[in-house]
Amino acid sequence: MASEDTYTIDKGLFHEFFILLGKMVHADLVKQLEYLRVENQILRKKLPRQISVTAAEKRRLIKFGTALGPDVRRVMSIVSYTTFWRWQNNPGWKKYPKRGRKRTNQEIRDLVVRLAQENSWGYTRILGELKKLHIRSLSRNTVKNILKENGLDIAPKRSEESWDSFIKRHFETLWACDFFTKTVWTVMGPKIFHVLFFINVKTRKVHIAGMTVHPTSEWVDKTAKSVSFLFEGSREKLLVRDRDTKFQGKFDEIFKEWNTQVKKITYRSPNMNPYAEGWVGTMKRECLDHFFVFGESHFKYLVQEFVKYYNTDRPHSSMNNEPLNRVFSKPTGDIQCDSKLGGLIRHYYRA
Repeated sequence: MASEDTYTIDKGLFHEFFILLGKMVHADLVKQLEYLRVENQILRKKLPRQISVTAAEKRRLIKFGTALGPDVRRVMSIVSYTTFWRWQNNPGWKKYPKRGRKRTNQEIRDLVVRLAQENSWGYTRILGELKKLHIRSLSRNTVKNILKENGLDIAPKRSEESWDSFIKRHFETLWACDFFTKTVWTVMGPKIFHVLFFINVKTRKVHIAGMTVHPTSEWVDKTAKSVSFLFEGSREKLLVRDRDTKFQGKFDEIFKEWNTQVKKITYRSPNMNPYAEGWVGTMKRECLDHFFVFGESHFKYLVQEFVKYYNTDRPHSSMNNEPLNRVFSKPTGDIQCDSKLGGLIRHYYRA
């Protein structure tokens, strides 16, 4: 009898022990889950707002989420509970039809974008033009949304002409001018020579107007008059220049006499005169940076030889990778090489 009591007591103690152990483990698991929830919230904030999941991933979420019942709300973060509920009741992942008006025909949308790009019209003006074409199904707000989706600003901003569009509009009659410098070693020591040049943006051909160590406004005006032949003709032309103080004086008035408008770029904005700046870079990289120049005659020779090569035989990537003179060698014959400036410049042709 005593042995049975002992066994009963031991069995009861053993049962209580497991209950206590279970509570301890449960409390520990709750703490772990709370930690994982906080960690998941932190990680979730560092991810995109929306995360796409595959069909297989959806099935896994449903399998483990359904077992939690309503408590799944407390832990889910990838999707909302409404979306999760829809997944449970829509196993085929069928998309629900979108509510609202039917999307505007793509042809009409393209026409709206075209009207906005080719003109500075506002929404109402575009609607009026569409009515002339018997298109009356659009509202003002629809036109607004179409332009917004295509990255087009409202009319006032679109009517503000960009510098690029200004350049393209005058491309056929556009010239640019600027200076470049080079240190030249003379018998009197090193001197900095300033070279004034003009470049035709359409043809890319360069003309050296003059060079001097004393680029006064008087010298600039006198040198400008020597290039009148470049601007002959009745067609109105445009000359882009920077705000260098050397252009002070009568420089702008001189070009007005040749039906040429002088356009000054913004202060410290070389990117607004890219063709002139680009040529200076080419001149220095491909020629002047390779020489110590001794004397004015040596400097003139280097500049003249490179400009001649640049305007005739050098291929230009912006001009279909062809030379500016559009003269090509024979299709057959021995390949010859015309070398200048100590081999720095090489022109290959067939003879």
